[in-house]
Amino acid sequence: MRIAAISILLASATMTVPLAAKVIGTNVPATELSAERIAELPAGERAEWQAYLERSQRQLAADRASLVAELPAGATPPPAPEPYGAGPKSMPMDRETAWYAGDEARRIADTVVSFQTPAGGWSKNQNRAGPPRLPGQRYSASAGSATSNPGNFDEPVDRNWTYVGTLDNGATTAEMRYLAKVAAAVPGATGEPYRNSFVQGVRYLLAAQYPNGGWPQVWPLQGGYHDGITFNDNAVAQAAMLLDEVARDPQFAFVPTELRTQAAGAVERGMAAILAAQVRVDGKLTGWPQQVDALTMAPMSARNYEMRSIAAGETTDVVMFLMNQPDPSPEVRAAVDGAIAWLRDKAVNDVAFTRVEGEGRKLIPQPGAGPLWSRNYDIVTGQPIFGDRDKSIHDDVNGISEGRRNGYAWWVGQPAEALAAYPAWQQRVGVANGG
Repeated sequence: MRIAAISILLASATMTVPLAAKVIGTNVPATELSAERIAELPAGERAEWQAYLERSQRQLAADRASLVAELPAGATPPPAPEPYGAGPKSMPMDRETAWYAGDEARRIADTVVSFQTPAGGWSKNQNRAGPPRLPGQRYSASAGSATSNPGNFDEPVDRNWTYVGTLDNGATTAEMRYLAKVAAAVPGATGEPYRNSFVQGVRYLLAAQYPNGGWPQVWPLQGGYHDGITFNDNAVAQAAMLLDEVARDPQFAFVPTELRTQAAGAVERGMAAILAAQVRVDGKLTGWPQQVDALTMAPMSARNYEMRSIAAGETTDVVMFLMNQPDPSPEVRAAVDGAIAWLRDKAVNDVAFTRVEGEGRKLIPQPGAGPLWSRNYDIVTGQPIFGDRDKSIHDDVNGISEGRRNGYAWWVGQPAEALAAYPAWQQRVGVANGG
């Protein structure tokens, strides 16, 4: 979708806000992965994508059947887990090694293992420090009320089966990292369930990876924008980083050799997908979208208020991942250089996205504040864009509804982290490559 020019003017030091905010477009839904779309691929590409889709469908059926098999015939399933739990924060990652061998750590690990799906993943936003999953209890919370709203891009096919499992909000990779800590602290037969669960998680990440190297937000596939290759919440980078450690770090020697070899190959394919998804504008490398279409690698939309765009936060996550590579290729170096140049160009100062008495969060002049970046930039114009729940796209964050302004980080500061790390990376890469 081509969007009209936006009247926000950006400069490196200041920002001029348009006198009158405008609606400049309407968000459109993402296209899911389907057999019909796969049939339109070149003949040589169809088989592996069709096999992937069929594998996803078989696994979805197996995951669903597992809950039925856990209960006696006719028994009523327990209530779904409580939604909106602490997620990764409920699994401490910063304790002393001895703590992970203790009763509390193992109790959490037992709950983690109990919520692992047959596919090997986990759902999101759940309290892993809570009680273990009961027989027949769902692996994830429901998606709220039962009211159907086809106009909502986030409307699930089944409200009782959502995000089973997922990489969203740090899910699955966080559970795996916690289990690895407990497994390392609990040797022998006592630690075997945690090692087995971790290995099953590795199998999940390998099975969920698309033929082109990306990862969807949810697998088995859930449909809609969830099928997109997802940079949001650092999903792709977290999966690639963990598999890279599995392939090379001696602490994961308990993982079967065959899987460690497969993990190394998955990392290479994941890197290729990351590089392919970087947006080029007029031949210049810029940043990354929140998500890209699995088949075309083109930026795509997500929820009603999340438009196809170049995303500053996701670009920061990807750049930090690329700068952590020990021996970056020329392609990786070019990707980092292009993204850093783009982030520098988009930085604004002397403004703050903050609460205003009686008006909610707004972007206001504030001398000395910043730098800030818009969360989303239009791919055509390069200007900041902002979405609302009615799918309208705006040129000014102050023009969207107060509820949506308050509930989303429309202006962010994390790209400063990448800009600060860049000089040291340049020096390291220059020395490593004789530059």
